[in-house]
Amino acid sequence: MNLVIHTDGGARGNPGPAGIGVVFLADEVLLLEDKAFIGQKTNNEAEYMAFQSSVLTLKKNLHIWKPKKIEWKLDSLLVVEQLNRKWKIKEPRLSDFAQRIWQELATLDVSYTISHVPRAQNAAPDALVNQALDAQLS
Repeated sequence: MNLVIHTDGGARGNPGPAGIGVVFLADEVLLLEDKAFIGQKTNNEAEYMAFQSSVLTLKKNLHIWKPKKIEWKLDSLLVVEQLNRKWKIKEPRLSDFAQRIWQELATLDVSYTISHVPRAQNAAPDALVNQALDAQLS
């Protein structure tokens, strides 16, 4: 099984009320969706928190899903390039997120990639972010 994980995070205002959305697909079949309100955050913090949440959920379910390969897809070029160690991380809070994520990823026994996709190809987790925010703010 090939596992594709779409993540997104967003804030209304920067910083502002923020949410995350994560979608897990196995061979293009929906396995799991997750969304959460995460309080007052910046857009970049929300993007990192969405990715971090996906890693923790993945690790809880690895023994069930048993993927051969994992592909993360994000519409945040900043987070993709920073997690792939291509861009420096100047913001200490984001660096802390990256360090924790790298530690978790290092324990995976499965190959993975982290790639950038256009926003239009990341609509499902974006919708979850907005659902989490709408539910909290209404």
